[in-house]
Amino acid sequence: MSSSEKNIDIIMPNYNKGNFIFQAIKSVVDQSHKNWKLYIIDDNSSDNSKNEVLKFKKDKRIKYFFLKKNRGPSYCRNFGLKKSKSKFVAFLDSDDYWKKNKLKLQIDFMIKKNYSFTFTDYIPIIQNNNFKKVLKKTDIVNTFTFNKFIINSSINTSTIILERKHSSKIFFKNLKLMEDYIFKCQLMKKTKIPFKKFPKATAIYRIIKNSRSSSRIYNLIYLWKINKKFNNLNFLQNLNSLFFISFNSIKKYRFK
Repeated sequence: MSSSEKNIDIIMPNYNKGNFIFQAIKSVVDQSHKNWKLYIIDDNSSDNSKNEVLKFKKDKRIKYFFLKKNRGPSYCRNFGLKKSKSKFVAFLDSDDYWKKNKLKLQIDFMIKKNYSFTFTDYIPIIQNNNFKKVLKKTDIVNTFTFNKFIINSSINTSTIILERKHSSKIFFKNLKLMEDYIFKCQLMKKTKIPFKKFPKATAIYRIIKNSRSSSRIYNLIYLWKINKKFNNLNFLQNLNSLFFISFNSIKKYRFK
């Protein structure tokens, strides 16, 4: 496969993550794999995000789009997907970052194994202002199908790489929370292609206090609703999903 066929588009939504976005972008710039484009879709941030992004303005592989009004992470990711033209697509949240060989190793793994959807383990970090606690690396199962994923939603969006051709008609739903969970469910359900794990931790994932994902009880209620609406789970299936997703979350993050 030629180097041009290993091209990858990276989609980074951002909203007021000026404290972290420089490190996220730098982790892309520092990749050993150089055939990439980074699409940063800024959701009308009011902090210093724009100044941090402009520090990389000389790198023509980085495309920056500043939205005139706040539209939410789903809109931002879909905006990036519509811009994407490369064979592969990856996602990186603006408060996460990658290890240096992430793209090279994971893309080579996909090509060698002929996998269309892959993910990796990651290292969670609890972040609260200047306080930072590094948690244990995840140890996720090697394969996810739809039925397995709805009871163990452990695939982190900042670790996945997809072949774009399989996801060209699947977009993120405009939801308050868990739009990435439903996106992955749709990919597995509609394509019937499993997600496979590349066996290294390639990303650092920040868990930020007061973020969208920090309220456990509200998240469970919301998960119940979207499982019913989009995944068509019956009462027992939904109960099973909530129990095991909660159990696996506690295993990964304790009660943080």
